[in-house]
Amino acid sequence: MKKQIVQTASAPAPVGPYSQAIVAGDLIFVSGQAAVNPETGRLVKGDISAQTNQTLLNLKAVLEAAGSDLEHVLKTSVFLLDMNDFAEMNEVYRRFFPAEQPARTTIQAARLPIDARVEIDLIATRK
Repeated sequence: MKKQIVQTASAPAPVGPYSQAIVAGDLIFVSGQAAVNPETGRLVKGDISAQTNQTLLNLKAVLEAAGSDLEHVLKTSVFLLDMNDFAEMNEVYRRFFPAEQPARTTIQAARLPIDARVEIDLIATRK
């Protein structure tokens, strides 16, 4: 199976040696995204709600570049700097996945890249 690398300027450039996403067959594997504004390349200021919102906007942009959307997400992994942010993160997350929510894992991480409060990766299908 041939893989296709996905790259879009509508989401932050990778901060290391990885692709924003890989398409293999009908599956899309999106690398972890944080709350980086793709225009400035900087972490957005604000609380967990602001950071979760930007993180999900970045994931949405990568999915669109790969030919999909949030309705086709199968699984997400959410990494929180502080599990006390769980409820606030969920409020924002629910707005992006209002129905037929994907499977999900949420864990607290000791530290996230660029000192983000949240990072999310996902697996989706093509439309």
